[in-house]
Amino acid sequence: MLPSPEHRRLLGAFLRTHRERLTPAEAGVHGGSARRRTPGLRREEVAHLCGLSPTWYTWLEQGRDVSVSPTALARIAEGLHLTPAERAYLFELARKRDPKADGGAAGERPPAPLLAALDAIAAPAYLLDRLWTARAWNAAAETLFSGWLGGAERNQLRYVFLDPSARAFICDWENRARRLLAEFRADTARRSDDADVSALVQELRGASPAFARMWDDHGVLDREGGVRSFSHPLEGLLVFEQVTLNPAGNRDYKLVMLLGPTAAEDAL
Repeated sequence: MLPSPEHRRLLGAFLRTHRERLTPAEAGVHGGSARRRTPGLRREEVAHLCGLSPTWYTWLEQGRDVSVSPTALARIAEGLHLTPAERAYLFELARKRDPKADGGAAGERPPAPLLAALDAIAAPAYLLDRLWTARAWNAAAETLFSGWLGGAERNQLRYVFLDPSARAFICDWENRARRLLAEFRADTARRSDDADVSALVQELRGASPAFARMWDDHGVLDREGGVRSFSHPLEGLLVFEQVTLNPAGNRDYKLVMLLGPTAAEDAL
């Protein structure tokens, strides 16, 4: 998604305000004690700190329609000493994905507070990364999803579309799979340039005719929660109420909880 004129205006005002607030001493600019006509740093100094063209940076502050890469935005965020919240706001205004904010990089351990939250939840709960791969879960979730979390494949989409046992386990599989894919499309729309997301979609398009058919329907849904029913191999029919949360400061993770179970006849 491209930034609107209003977003470009807000982006320019945001950069200008933070440039004027940052002193030469804080930025490590030599010769900063010289008399200045304007507060904070000069545009040329910010551009130099960030390795950018002064003209290009000036146009960005002026709200002009110029192309800006995630790498350039990251250098600006570091050069202006932005806080994590300010950095996230900067990328949101520019309609770009922050490479530093990608939760769930291969081999990366989820933040400790999220792991502690899982242990504190009695109901089945698990943590998904930006590719919807389960990165952590509690004991109740492992018991419920033994065919998924107990196996080698932890990606939710691969499990649902490629594991034959998923069709028997997930009640009303066709409808649930279609809605799950529509939720994934909506969730990843802001990361349309994410190579890992594109690779996963292409892989599943080639491996699953059902995935290809549903993906080509272009369905889009918010991850809205609601009733989820499973045919458990040991417990029989189980019905839960799903709740999904996006943790503050870790937007690319999702904390999913399944409250219940309720009696099957109560859900009919």
